[in-house]
Amino acid sequence: MSDRVDSWRVTLPCTRAEAEAIDAADDLAIDAVLMTSETVEDDREHWRLDAYVEDEPDAAMLAAIRALVPSAAGVAPEVAALTAQDWVAMSQEGLEPIREGRFVVHTSAHPIDPPPGGRAFLIDAGQAFGTGHHATTAGCLRMLDGLSDRGFGAVIDVGTGTGLLAFAAAHLWPDARVTATDIDPAAILVTRENAAANGVAGLALVVADGALDDGVTAGAPYDLVIANILAGPLVSMAPELAAIAAPGAAIVLAGLLETQREKVVAAFVACGCTLEAVDRRADWTILRLSAGTVRYVPATPVDPKGRDGWALDI
Repeated sequence: MSDRVDSWRVTLPCTRAEAEAIDAADDLAIDAVLMTSETVEDDREHWRLDAYVEDEPDAAMLAAIRALVPSAAGVAPEVAALTAQDWVAMSQEGLEPIREGRFVVHTSAHPIDPPPGGRAFLIDAGQAFGTGHHATTAGCLRMLDGLSDRGFGAVIDVGTGTGLLAFAAAHLWPDARVTATDIDPAAILVTRENAAANGVAGLALVVADGALDDGVTAGAPYDLVIANILAGPLVSMAPELAAIAAPGAAIVLAGLLETQREKVVAAFVACGCTLEAVDRRADWTILRLSAGTVRYVPATPVDPKGRDGWALDI
């Protein structure tokens, strides 16, 4: 594997409040991939921001990153050049297996057998979101496990990332038609690779912007709709997600902070849905709603290019 520098990482300390603001923002107008994490568990003041950029950061980029975390004023940023080997090492570092209900999720570096009657999934960190280690993805696994006694004939995972939630659905409802979609073609490629690695067959994989693509609507209505994305897109996409749901369908939503719950729920209630369950994990919240008894039809056609700017104000 090459030692060529592929990208750069800039690291600064921050507070949890700053991390939440960064995570909640849909567009920070900075050409970097931003990740926040705890450095001391359950400590509001000891967090860190890692910003990944393609080119060696210049003074302007460093200033833009520093502006995101005012608490780090006066702290010299750590700047590191990353090679392909670095990315592989970082992607596996510290990712111990997780357990949610009957599911176990692990990386190649930490293989583990599932519990009796359970299912283990191998998901290595890579290009797509959804290794199971984030509270939202883990919470969705638990929420799906809690629905195991219900029968679903058609399931869709919108914004599938690594494919993990679609795989869990395929395991819980082996006779169901399961569709996994993502706006990012790379995520669909990752899902296809992960499906092969885990022996998951029969998934319909669709590159789609939201739920309006022909490959999505052709399979509607769905008895179970899963969307682990972000609060802004969830609000803006509520009419189209409700429109592809069958009457009484279960709708599992995640990717939102607890402070954003009210607006997300209100958007779906306006489309005839009812809140049925909430799983709060620290600052993150997973929701389960039920679609209305009559299939929802938007009052006006939904234009994917006019989704209210992804509801940036939430």
